Amino acid sequence: MQQLTNSEEQLMEHLWQLEKAFMKDLLEAYPEPKPATTTVATLLKRMIDKQFVAYREYGNSREYYPLVKKTDYFSKHVNGLISNFFNNSASQFASFFTKETNLSQTELEELKKIIDSEILKKKK
Repeated sequence: MQQLTNSEEQLMEHLWQLEKAFMKDLLEAYPEPKPATTTVATLLKRMIDKQFVAYREYGNSREYYPLVKKTDYFSKHVNGLISNFFNNSASQFASFFTKETNLSQTELEELKKIIDSEILKKKK
C-alpha cells in the first residue's frame, strides 16, 4: 500500500467520515479557508491513481468513495513505524508511546483495560 501525502490524508479523513461524497460535500467538510475545487480535484485524481479512492458517475457528477478502510491504512503505518523505529518490538513502541505522550492516569487505565482484554482473548 502506498502512502498518502498530508493533504491527501486530510482529504481521505473527510471521505472516511462521509463514506461517499460529491465534490461539494468534500469542499463543505473543509474548515475555512477552503481549498480550491481544482486543488481537491487534483488530490482526488492522485488518490484514484494510487487506488485509495474510486467514483461512480451520475451524469456530469462523480460520487467518490474510499477503497481503503481507515483501520487498514493506519494499522499498516503503525506496523511500519514499529518495524522501522523500534526494531520490530511492539513493547519498545508501547514503552515509548506511554512515556512520551503525556497520557493522563485515566488514559493509561483505559490502555491497561484494552491490553488486559487482549491478553484474555489470546489465552482462549
